Amino acid sequence: MVMVFFILAGRLTSLAAGTTPAEIQPPARADSAMKGEEPFNAGTMIMEHVVDNHEWHIATIGSFHLVVPLPVILLYDGKIYSCWSSAFHNPSHSWKGFKLEPEGPHKGKILREGAEGGTGPAVYDFSFSKTVLAIFFSAILMLVIFLSVARTYKKNRNKAPRGIQSMLEPLILFIRDDIAKSSIGEKKYEKFMPYLLTVFFFIFFNNLLGLIPIFPGGANVTGNIAVTLVMAVFTFIITSLNGNKAYWVDIVNTPGVPWWLKFPVPLMPIVEIIGIITKPFVLMIRLFANITAGHIIVLGFVSLIFIFGAISMALGLGVSVVSVGFMVFMSLLELLVAFIQAYVFTLLSALYFGLATAEHEHH
Repeated sequence: MVMVFFILAGRLTSLAAGTTPAEIQPPARADSAMKGEEPFNAGTMIMEHVVDNHEWHIATIGSFHLVVPLPVILLYDGKIYSCWSSAFHNPSHSWKGFKLEPEGPHKGKILREGAEGGTGPAVYDFSFSKTVLAIFFSAILMLVIFLSVARTYKKNRNKAPRGIQSMLEPLILFIRDDIAKSSIGEKKYEKFMPYLLTVFFFIFFNNLLGLIPIFPGGANVTGNIAVTLVMAVFTFIITSLNGNKAYWVDIVNTPGVPWWLKFPVPLMPIVEIIGIITKPFVLMIRLFANITAGHIIVLGFVSLIFIFGAISMALGLGVSVVSVGFMVFMSLLELLVAFIQAYVFTLLSALYFGLATAEHEHH
């Protein structure tokens, strides 16, 4: 189940998430206007770091861009085309009739050259983008950690936890006792524990990795709406499949509601059905918005240094002291948010499971 979750999340992310051009330009220096270079654009820089990418940009040293090229897999007119993202590193950003759009409304997407108007077969992009690679990295990391912890439990039964086992055990017990048992019930919580543990640690680990500015950290996985959409869909499917008779009867014929709200116009059933859809939608938006906002705020403080530095070097140095201070504060706050968002998503999922499986007594 865990591997299915990660594989589907990764593949759907590569399909649903927009990507940015393969080449990320470095921020312009303060004297860029004098040298005729393009001035620093804070909005462009922030968006290039927040959204997905066909390659992993590590650092810029002068005019040299240190990047990790990623596999590009395209399906066009019944044929599969594959290459590395570095194949688009040319003035035209094209390869074998395909073009990685550097600007415009289709920025970051790979289209067939000459088909911008929508003519001809569609190009289906199954590429391993930066977000997909980060998902697989976090999946491997989680499997290594938890398989190691499981082996330690088998070898040292009835012994005090040690090492990473002692760090993870309180979190596992917290999810079991304070989230699963209290929200779903003593009798049915075990069925949902694998998913709740997976989704909690997946969000928590990726939130922490997103705060690390060096490779393989720094990817905005949980701030990608395609990733949060996949997790919300999983919660919706599990809730719907495990909903008992009482759960669906209450939706169709809500008890305690006047009959004129059910007949002849089924107003309350419509409201309840809309509620079923909006619950996972809220999960998706909450996680996406909170994580993305945190990244944008930190990058905004970084941008202030370059913006004021373009006016005056002394002003840029003065602002940098304030910006770095706020960046440190926001980074510490993001550590707390990393846990809170994982907790909230897991708790709400458990509450939905509990509502779907609860037995109701109608009098």
